[in-house]
Amino acid sequence: MEAPIKTILTGDRPTGPLHLGHYVGSLKNRVQLQHQYRTFVLVADMQALTDNADNPAKVRQNVAEVVMDYLAIGLEPKVVTICLQSMLPELAELMMYYLNLVTVARLQRNPTVKEEYRRILRAPADTPEEELRELEAQVPAGFLCYPVSQAADITAFKAHLVPVGEDQKPMIEQTVEIVRSFNRTYGQDVLVEPEALIPQIARLPGTDGQAKMGKSLGNAIYLSDPADVVAKKIKGMFTDPKHLRVEDPGTVEGNPVFTYLDAFDPDVEKVQGLKDHYRRGGLGDSVVKKRLAEVLESFLSPIRKRREDYAKDPAGVMRLLKEGTDRARETTASTLASVRKAMHLDYWP
Repeated sequence: MEAPIKTILTGDRPTGPLHLGHYVGSLKNRVQLQHQYRTFVLVADMQALTDNADNPAKVRQNVAEVVMDYLAIGLEPKVVTICLQSMLPELAELMMYYLNLVTVARLQRNPTVKEEYRRILRAPADTPEEELRELEAQVPAGFLCYPVSQAADITAFKAHLVPVGEDQKPMIEQTVEIVRSFNRTYGQDVLVEPEALIPQIARLPGTDGQAKMGKSLGNAIYLSDPADVVAKKIKGMFTDPKHLRVEDPGTVEGNPVFTYLDAFDPDVEKVQGLKDHYRRGGLGDSVVKKRLAEVLESFLSPIRKRREDYAKDPAGVMRLLKEGTDRARETTASTLASVRKAMHLDYWP
């Protein structure tokens, strides 16, 4: 007897178009695995409002942008179920039940949440804990609780695997805690414990050399960027600050240009040759950047073309999203019914 097909859930907040960091961290895995697993991809517009509540128009506008990025990279809507978070009311109800199973202190200890606190509060990494706690008091409750929202998303689809970057691993760990607490409290194994699926290159640095490429940091190369914009961003990329002359030996480790080549250049031997040459000296940054520009243009050009085709029919894009959301509701409604039954909240059929 064949083992049942496992389920994957993944998704993104629609706060802007997706970039190369998203591709390396999650999108690449989704495309590769879509025919091997039952896959749901969630456009998390409610979670986007946790730090964009004053600008819902921005979130609404970017829903279609994110879906077009999904389609352009090769996610197949007949294979993958692409759905919209706010149109799945079961997710909000599940979140309410789970909030009673997690403490405020546990949410505040979540490393991913603390890092995001610092980002939205513009607090330096070395901000003292006492000062950070005072700043945290200004953060909306919805932002603090978004790990619980993610747990509701994951468990609603009974996902076995969640493709995420390394920085999101604490979110999956917290979901597992909530699952165990629910199953233990209500005496039934209703919910499935998920596993994080971490890619080989879990995080792509920003073009400025910062640890993370981000929409709000101005250091991202977007999947939808025109060729001239990509070339300009590569030209201005951070490299080895000590590599002042062509003849000087350069450092490869931590050099974003080489990190990008490792992620996108299919010619591994050529990349290794460039690394060896750079380390011993005699190879200028401009030569390495030229290679990266060629590699990224080869990668992005077909994505850009497909995206432009989808952009010609925005109503068709939203229709695909609605169809996927309708299919997703069958799954989320079934999970919610099981949860309500376990909690003795199934008052009538």
